[in-house]
This record gives sequence, structure tokens and C-alpha cells, in this order.
Amino acid sequence: MRAPKQIGAGHWCDLAAPAKINTFLHVTGQREDGMHLLQSIFMLLDWGDYLDIEVTPYGHIERIDNAHTGLTLPDNDLCMQAACALQQATGTRLGARLWLHKHLPAQAGLGGGSSDAATCLVALNKLWNTGLNQQQLCDIAVKLGADVPFFVRGHNAFVQGIGEHITPITVPSTAVWIVKPNAGVSTPALFKSNELTRNTAAIDLSTLCNLPSDKLWAFGCNDLQDVAQTLCPDINIACKWLQAQGLSARMTGSGSAVYAHCAPHLLTGHTLEPTLPNNWVSHKCRNLAKHPLLDWI
Repeated sequence: MRAPKQIGAGHWCDLAAPAKINTFLHVTGQREDGMHLLQSIFMLLDWGDYLDIEVTPYGHIERIDNAHTGLTLPDNDLCMQAACALQQATGTRLGARLWLHKHLPAQAGLGGGSSDAATCLVALNKLWNTGLNQQQLCDIAVKLGADVPFFVRGHNAFVQGIGEHITPITVPSTAVWIVKPNAGVSTPALFKSNELTRNTAAIDLSTLCNLPSDKLWAFGCNDLQDVAQTLCPDINIACKWLQAQGLSARMTGSGSAVYAHCAPHLLTGHTLEPTLPNNWVSHKCRNLAKHPLLDWI
């Protein structure tokens, strides 16, 4: 991903918000409050969104990109929520203008919105000089979404609970081919389904650490996939499309994107690929060892 660049006093561009995939995702239980208990490896990718931020001397926070297009920001815009939450937690009187450059598809299971929010938190903490440490940022992040603390931590990780237990791990370098159908999946509908498996046996981290790399990528499954394919049959079509390329496909997160680990030469090869349906996304990338903004904390 591109490195951040300073283009003026308090004005930075190309602040990376990388995607993630789940190499597996197990649902191990459900709490009394309805929240599901998960185990998963979250792996960062060198594909994502970018955020530009300009610090202002007054407290107003605005998304300039949407002002230019005339679009109305949704109440749940995570970048705005992240900036306001940091402002409230620290009492800073500074403000910011935000430009979000979206490259990741929505409703994909790639963590796009959560990653955008995390980048906003980390970047503004530095640019506003509010001085919060990583744990303090995570305390804000968890209120924005279950995946946001992972991106703040900035390492590939074994994630447990409802997303709050994050153990950094080292994963081998790999290439990944992602296919995203045009249709998305309703995450609430998925987790409310009576067909969802909620009792997969929990594992210890040592189980994963002892696996060779080829076995790591094949470990486990995505417990959400069967239900997601019922809600969005295109997920199954996307899997079969990757399987037709000789690859083993799996859904990431709550979908609808699917991915396959692939040989690095496929990233730069010019082999003729079968045509995907209109508006489907096909993207090849690599994983990251760490978040591009990890050193900003």
C-alpha cells in the first residue's frame, strides 16, 4: 500500500486503511446478551481504502468528499464517529476535514468500514497530538465495532471472544485472490439464523502455531458460510469460479467476498481469465506483516 505523505502543515494524504480476511472463522458459543463468541485468524492485506486528513483549528469535523458529491452521510458513518469519539475522549479543541477514498467493496467481510475508523483514530491521535496509547485507542475502538480494535492493534492476529481478545501472530507471506459478488449479505440476518452453527469446539493458539503454512491456510472453516450462501447464492458461484482456477475457496467474515490463497506468479501473470458476472470484483493482492500506520502509535 502507498506510504502516507504530508502535503502541508497538519495535512496528510494516503493514510492507509487495509482490508483483512479471516483464514478461518469459528462460532464457539453465544452470550446471554446475544453476542456470538468467535475464534479466527485475521490477516491484513495490501489492498484497502485511503484517508486524507487536514487538521483545523476549530472543533468542527466534516467529510469533504461527501460534501463535494452532494451525498448525505449516514448516521453510522464510522470515520465521523471515530473522529468525534476521539475528540470527546480527549477534550481537544481541534477539528478535521476528512476525505475517504473507497476502494474496498461494501458488505464484503473485508473489514473496510472498521479499518477506515481505525485509521481515522490512529491518524488523528497523532495529528491532534492527543497522546493516547494503543490500549486507550482500543477502548474507544471497541465501541465503534467489533473489528476496529484489531486494526488499531495493527498486527495479524488470533482473535477470540467478541473481537476483544487479540493475540498478535506471525503468518507466512502469501498471495490472495479475492472475488466479491455484487450482492451483499445482511450480517444481522446471518447471526439471527436458526441454521447457524454455534458450538464449534474452541482451540488453543498452540494448535495453530504448530501447523505448517500449507496446513494453516486449510485449517478449520467459516461457520458463517453455509447460512450466508443460503442468503446470497452468488457466494457459492464465486467459490466455484475460484475452484475452476484450481484454487480452494472460502468466504471471509460474514461475506459476501470469497478468497483463495494462490501462487505469487498469478499476481503478475497475464493468463486469460474467465469472465465474471457484471459488477463483480476480482482482485489479487498479498498479505501484510503489519499495518502501514503501526508506527504512528
